[in-house]
Amino acid sequence: MGMNSDASRAVRVILAWAAVALAALAGEEKKVVTPQKDDGYRGIWYYNQPSKDEYVYKYSGGLGTYCAKHIPFCVYAPAVNKTFFVYGGTSKGKRNLLEMVSFYDHATGTVPRPRILHDKQTDDAHDNPVLSIDGEGHLWVFCSAHGTSRPSFIYKSVKPYDITAFELVWKTNFSYPQPWWIEGKGFLFLHTLYRGGRMLHWSASPDGRTWSPPQRLAGIAQGHYQVSWPHKGKVGTAFNYHPPKLGLNWRTNLYYVETDDMGKTWKTVEGKAIEPPLTTVGNDALVHDYAADKLLVYMKDINFDAGGNPVILYVTSKGYESGPKNNPRTWTTARWTGKEWDIQGSITSDNNYDTGCLHIESDGTWRIIGPSETGPQPFNPGGEVAMWTSKDRGKSWERVRQMTKDSPYNHTYCRRPLNAHPDFYAFWADGHGRKPSDSRLYFCDKAGNVRRLPPQMKEENEKPMTTE
Repeated sequence: MGMNSDASRAVRVILAWAAVALAALAGEEKKVVTPQKDDGYRGIWYYNQPSKDEYVYKYSGGLGTYCAKHIPFCVYAPAVNKTFFVYGGTSKGKRNLLEMVSFYDHATGTVPRPRILHDKQTDDAHDNPVLSIDGEGHLWVFCSAHGTSRPSFIYKSVKPYDITAFELVWKTNFSYPQPWWIEGKGFLFLHTLYRGGRMLHWSASPDGRTWSPPQRLAGIAQGHYQVSWPHKGKVGTAFNYHPPKLGLNWRTNLYYVETDDMGKTWKTVEGKAIEPPLTTVGNDALVHDYAADKLLVYMKDINFDAGGNPVILYVTSKGYESGPKNNPRTWTTARWTGKEWDIQGSITSDNNYDTGCLHIESDGTWRIIGPSETGPQPFNPGGEVAMWTSKDRGKSWERVRQMTKDSPYNHTYCRRPLNAHPDFYAFWADGHGRKPSDSRLYFCDKAGNVRRLPPQMKEENEKPMTTE
């Protein structure tokens, strides 16, 4: 009797992961790639699911830093005083997805011409890359795939802190990559595999070459979206789930688990061990039952306070369609107090895919940077970027600065760097919310000053442009 499709797919994936370990042991010849220089910073424009209404698509825009479940896009490296970053780029006048890599030099205030690491042969921003840096300073670029129709790739820089040459380490398949280098231990790689739904998995590696087979962390109904982050050797992940029969546009509930031993054991926030995979809706990892509230949950970010307690940032709404009927879209935080989850939310915006990042600073300040303000394409993803701060752990928020204004396009997907330097505190793109357009890349400092990466470069290194 033949295996069903899910079982067959699972066997193929496990064999693929085992193959990389055998190849490494056999000393397989390295494939070195010399990324071509581009002459400017251009992001990918992308849309998903025509909506047949005035908003045109379920979501769309400049999505070079999409999606919230791709983490991280940028990493600050203090050894060389540079913030390295990746993004989804494109060729001039086209919409093909290019996996791009570059850096911001804090000493000179300049960026080099970005490098084209890989042409992904698609226009799907779900294939955007993410970045990790190992203990020796090598850059690792994880190039995603949207489902199983295309391969994924892992690249390692030939030299530490260098973007001029990369080794192709592995061609495989994964989605929504979240790789974390844990000092002294190696990589813990959280990702999604399409096995009868979007199922959460993890794998570990001491060196990025030999990997443990992927193990399922959660597989409730049609699967999950997750956001994760490291803190002093542990990694925490928060996720929602897709209820059965309602379709993938429905996502609700909030869950949290963490590991401090590279996935050998997983625990709830209270420290209670769980036995993966989680398969039931009402399990010990449940933070809040949003299905009972009839609200959808869109994951945005997760961070930790000084005591190591997780704080989850997400947006709730009444439905998946764009437009005012599903307001309010409430930016919500769930903070573990040590005894219970404290859930707060007062910031609102006009689209489910409005995405910002949450900094928790050494003096206790919480700082959100994101497109919370209405943009030139209202009720489409993104808008104008604002900075909000809270001095009372999310109970109240003050908008301290509107960082962009009078923009031609919506700004989207403000992303937080790992080990963020005050001069490079968030990274995002812009693009028209309702029709194809060009897309520019931006970053800001801790004070909210915005810089645009040069779309067209004449020199090898140039300073980003001010926007005011």
